[in-house]
Order: sequence, then structure tokens, then C-alpha cells
Amino acid sequence: MYDLIIIGGGPAGTSAGVYASRKRLKTLFVTKEWGGQSVVSPNIQNWIGTPSISGDELARSLREHLEKYAGEVVEIKNTLAQKVDKDGDSFKVTLDDGTEATAKAILIASGSDRRHLKAVGAKEFEHKGLTYCATCDGPLFSDQDVAVIGGGNAGFETAAQLLAYTKSVTLLHRGPDYKADPVTVKKVLGHENMTGILNADTKEIVGDKFVTGLKYEDMESGENKELTVSGVFVEIGMVPNTSLVTGTVELDEYRRIVIDPWTQQTSVPGIWAAGDCTNVKYHQNNISAGDAVKALEDIYIHLKAR
Repeated sequence: MYDLIIIGGGPAGTSAGVYASRKRLKTLFVTKEWGGQSVVSPNIQNWIGTPSISGDELARSLREHLEKYAGEVVEIKNTLAQKVDKDGDSFKVTLDDGTEATAKAILIASGSDRRHLKAVGAKEFEHKGLTYCATCDGPLFSDQDVAVIGGGNAGFETAAQLLAYTKSVTLLHRGPDYKADPVTVKKVLGHENMTGILNADTKEIVGDKFVTGLKYEDMESGENKELTVSGVFVEIGMVPNTSLVTGTVELDEYRRIVIDPWTQQTSVPGIWAAGDCTNVKYHQNNISAGDAVKALEDIYIHLKAR
């Protein structure tokens, strides 16, 4: 039996793995891929300590860091975790290769996937003017006209961030009413360089080598319109990778794992979670790494000091 099973190879899982090794916790580290969502980013400029790094380089550095520390303490298994179940006083994890593993504690760091825009050209222009992370890529569009797709809090928060350095921001929302908090909507739309468009169904991302604009349908009039922008920021939701703990721990209405932010513990004693699969307010690589370290510290106390 392991002391701990860590599920996920992004910044959260890898940070926890390094700390588990340093604390000599017998650990099974389960991941099929390394790097998390950022693996597809060509240029990450907010990973602290590294002014610029590609997603591939980040994934490689995370893997190398953990492998250097793993030794005989952390066993790395290149597979997926399918299910986490309570098994008496311990936990059983069913793996994609058909095997099972048991541990005294579990850390879920399985991340999430961004809901992708289905418009024509969206896939082709991803990382060529269309992006899913304003914090990562926003400064690249300084003094340019950009669009935000999505009328929830994330969309308006992205717009507010972009207004600090872009020439103008146009936010398109498919519905008749914005989903963001009214106070946020009023404040952001009050900016002189901000425009909001309701009932706008984005149909196509257009450009040559890079984005030059988008086409949308006015759902009230049925008229097709075009907007000239050099950047498109998509904020239409996240899909957390939490099916492996469905029915085991408490999930919120968005299927994110509910955690105690003081310790990262879930509703089930012995299971912790960190990173984008949890119901924390902000989702960033640096935050995920810190939350995972916090979880690991609490796991160590749980296993060794009580």
C-alpha cells in the first residue's frame, strides 16, 4: 500500500510529487500527460522564475524535476486514473491499464479542459490570434483591437484585464442577457474603449496567417456581421476532469471538487484536491502549484503527525 497516490501531471500534481519525495512519502504518481492545459501554449510569460517558456518546455521541465527527485520514493506510472473509491480505511484507484492501487491518502490534481469555440476557423487560428488565456497571451495584443467571446464573469474579467493595454475590447455574448454579476457588467461596459454585443452568435474566425476578424450572426435580426480584430479571447467555460471522483466526493454545480481552501481537503477525509479541478476562484499555473504544496503539507501532517 502507498502512503499517497497523486493523480495528474500538471503544475499542481508535479509540485505535490516533488514535495512528497522530499518528505519521503511512498507515492504512486499517475499521469498520462505532463504540463496541463499550458502544454499547447507557444509562449508562457507568467510562470514565475522563467520570463518566457513554451508549453512543451514547461511540461518537459516539470517531468524532469519530478524524475530527478523521485528516487525510490515516488513511482511514476504513465496511465490514466479511471475511478477513486473508498476501501475501508484506505482508498482504491482503478487505472486505465486495468490495474488497481491502494493508498492511505489521495491527491486529485486532474485539471480541467477549456470549452472550445465551435466556430469555423477556431481550431485553425488557435495560438494564431485566438487564445483561451488572457493572462498568458493578453500583453501580446497591446494597442490592438480585440474581442472577447463569453458573457459570464470570466468573460468580463478578461475584458477588464485586456482594457489595461489593448486599443479596444468588444465582448460578444450569445444570449439576450449577460451572465456576469450586474456590478461587474456595469463597471466594465462603462469603460470608454469597451463595447458589448448581445445576441451575437460567433460563426467564423477569419484571417490569413493570423486572425484579422470574426463573423457573427445577430440572433435578433438574423443579419450576418463582421468585426475586425487582431485577437480573439474565448471564455465560454471550463470542463473539470472529475468523473473519476463522481459519487465519491462533493462536487459543485459545475462539477468542480469542493475543497476547504485552508487545507485543500475535500468532503471525504483522506482525499485532497488542487488545481483547476477544484472550486477555487482563480485558475493559474502558479496558484495550482501553491495549492498543491499546501495540500501536501496537510497530507503529511495527516499521515505522520496525528
